[in-house]
Amino acid sequence: MISLKRTTSEDPDFIYLTHLFDEFLIDIDGDEKDFFAQYNQIYIKNVIVYYENGIALGCGAFKEFEKNVAEIKRMFVIPESRGKGIASQIVTELEVWYKEENYSTCLLETSNKLENAISLYKKFGFEITPNYGQYINVESSVCMMKKI
Repeated sequence: MISLKRTTSEDPDFIYLTHLFDEFLIDIDGDEKDFFAQYNQIYIKNVIVYYENGIALGCGAFKEFEKNVAEIKRMFVIPESRGKGIASQIVTELEVWYKEENYSTCLLETSNKLENAISLYKKFGFEITPNYGQYINVESSVCMMKKI
């Protein structure tokens, strides 16, 4: 049985998954991990946790970046569950939720090494844009945007 739960960043399953995500990112970001970590240790009120048979397998979130602009954060699916469409289901639910909250634009940042993530976001209509905010001049970052 599959379910998607709306929750916050205080949810124990989200905390567990983001801990796994942070360990995964050490391999991806290497020396930049401390730079990125400072922007990921925040309270987020809009979190999705994906469950299959009661087991948390993936997560995603969004936060307000600025008025009418949401930013996707903390997208992760455990490696052994990838390729099953879980990330697509999470992004779909995030889109429903941020539309409900009346956002008109959505931003995100991902690593240039995460080609599957970039492809996923392009499938959902996100376009690569110049790096924004703290990601300006970060060569490993790919920033994307979608008008809603």
